[in-house]
Amino acid sequence: MADLLAFRRAGTSEAMPSDGPAIPRSSMAITQVHQVLDVLAARDVHGEILTAVRHFPAREAQWADFPAWVHSDLAAAYGGKGIRRLYSHQAAAAEAVHAGKNIVIVTPTASGKTLCYNLPILNAILENPDSRALYLFPTKALAQDQLAELYDLNQRLENNFGVFTYDGDTPSDARKAIRAKGHIVLTNPDMLHTGILPHHTRWTRLFENLRYIVIDELHTYRGVFGSHLCNVLRRLRRIAQFYGREPQFICSSATIANPGELGSRLIEADVEVRNANGAPAAEKTFVFYNPPVVNRALGIRRSYINERQWSACRGENVCFLQSAGGESCAGDPAQLHQ
Repeated sequence: MADLLAFRRAGTSEAMPSDGPAIPRSSMAITQVHQVLDVLAARDVHGEILTAVRHFPAREAQWADFPAWVHSDLAAAYGGKGIRRLYSHQAAAAEAVHAGKNIVIVTPTASGKTLCYNLPILNAILENPDSRALYLFPTKALAQDQLAELYDLNQRLENNFGVFTYDGDTPSDARKAIRAKGHIVLTNPDMLHTGILPHHTRWTRLFENLRYIVIDELHTYRGVFGSHLCNVLRRLRRIAQFYGREPQFICSSATIANPGELGSRLIEADVEVRNANGAPAAEKTFVFYNPPVVNRALGIRRSYINERQWSACRGENVCFLQSAGGESCAGDPAQLHQ
């Protein structure tokens, strides 16, 4: 059955004897996945349960040095965080931003997209303290995550720049200081529309020096929400032009089919897609699993929850996830959830 599923096991080591050296955790996980597949394949007498098995081998990281134009203090700050080299896609994206291009960064989760825009923007601020950047996040929680990273870098750079969030929870007595001292302002489309753009005369310091606009989580801006943001961005560009600025757009997105089209329609300008990924990846196995048929006439299958309970009773480390089509996928959680 496993052969019919075209499941490749090349390069996978077998479990070591109990008296041998310790087995790496990753090898144990892969061996466990194979054992689970063998059990499921044995149950799949009619070939109706395991509909597809896809195996993706591990991928090594592709490295690149910091670009020559990066300020030495900034490189040292990242070095203090343990980042002494960049992934290849981070270096390429930073070079594109440094060259003045509008870009869309499309790489998987936890591949280091934040560094792709923080590096060139912070470098520009260190070179010219008048430079300003506006970061847009769909939620306040995402903005707070980025704020923590920028705070850490700022402390390592001896507080050479001002970074603040500006949203509905920002105290009124802090807003004036943010307008004057904020080199990087983190906000959301709602606050941009209601709290910043209508009062742009109070934000002259920002708009007169606005150089970068970062749009994070680009894939969330679709449908009606996306059309609203497009109008907000159109207003933002018009106000920036009033102050003599033509800001550069840097977008980041999860992996979607049309990042370039979405980005260009939102900002109404050409964008360059950066979708190469130099980050490492662990070995993965994906299994699409259909629970057994219990009533063929009615097309009723066994509950995937019951199937998970059946596996748990047998001591198998299997995870069943129901897909949009009503099907499920099964596999080792350590592999599926990376």
